[in-house]
Formats: sequence, structure tokens, C-alpha cells
Amino acid sequence: MTARCGFGLQFEARSVRGNSMPRYHMNKTEQEIADRDSLVDILKRGKYAIIAVCREGEPYIVTLNHGYDERRNALYFHCALKGLKIDFVRHNPDVCATVIEDGGYKMGRCEQAYRSVVFWGKMHVVEDLEEKKYGIDVLLNHLEDEPDQVKERSLKSDDAYEGVGILRLDIKEITGKQGE
Repeated sequence: MTARCGFGLQFEARSVRGNSMPRYHMNKTEQEIADRDSLVDILKRGKYAIIAVCREGEPYIVTLNHGYDERRNALYFHCALKGLKIDFVRHNPDVCATVIEDGGYKMGRCEQAYRSVVFWGKMHVVEDLEEKKYGIDVLLNHLEDEPDQVKERSLKSDDAYEGVGILRLDIKEITGKQGE
């Protein structure tokens, strides 16, 4: 179903994220990134994601380092085992997030060079030891030049993972935009 909202933006009902939130069409379609490889490249090159969560109408936003797992189309995050973001995710695993590749402001042109993705999905608290290990591998391989050294220093045994919180965001839908 396609309709117009009060601001003149076209939208259509979507159920990809498990609800019927309106889907807005990009106004500047020439800035849209539709190529899957380009969208994945932004996720691979990004070092952090900004995650929006909601609990009973209360919004919360948090920025976390991530590792992108292309095979699972998911991002992994390291966090504390307890706290506000874990409470929000356990209450409502539906999230929206963005990763931005900043190319800088262009002086005299009133423009910003960037590529960005916005994505929706489900956030999961990883409890399984083997998936925690996998998630840490994804994260360290994404962020570190020498991930094995970090693992040898910090994660010497399975017991070391007990104090590690890992989140996995399964991406259900993604859009991209670029500007300059």
C-alpha cells in the first residue's frame, strides 16, 4: 500500500521489521546506495555503529564498536553483562542503527562527503560459549591489526568469556545514502 504522509513523503506499509511502520522513499534518489556490495563495504569499513532501542516508549541510543559478519549478515558487539542497553534489548530486541563513513565537510560548497547505512533488525544477547567465541573473533578481526595477540593476552581460557557480554544484531533491512 503506497500513500502520502503529512510531510508529502511517499511511504508504504512494511512488515519486514515485524510491524507496519511506514516506509519512506528517499527524496534524493540520486544519493541512494542500492548496490549490496557498497552497503556491505560501509559495514566492513565502519568501526562503530549507533544503535537506537526503545522500551515502553522510552528511547535510548548508544554507540558501540562492531564487527561485521558477512556470512550471517550480522554485527557483533562487546558490552557489559548488565546495564541499561542490555535491559532495553531484553525488553525489546527490535533496533535501528546506522554506520557512517565520514568524508569531511567541503568548505565553500556547504556539502558533506559521506556514505552511510541505516539498518533494522533484531538484537540478541549471546549466551552460548561457542557463539561468544565466534562473536569475539568477528569483532577482533574487524577492529584489530593483530587480533591473535589480543586474544592470547585477554582470553586465555573459556572462563575468560564468562565475564564478556556479546550482542548480535541480525540485519533484516538496510538502506544506504551518499553525499558530496
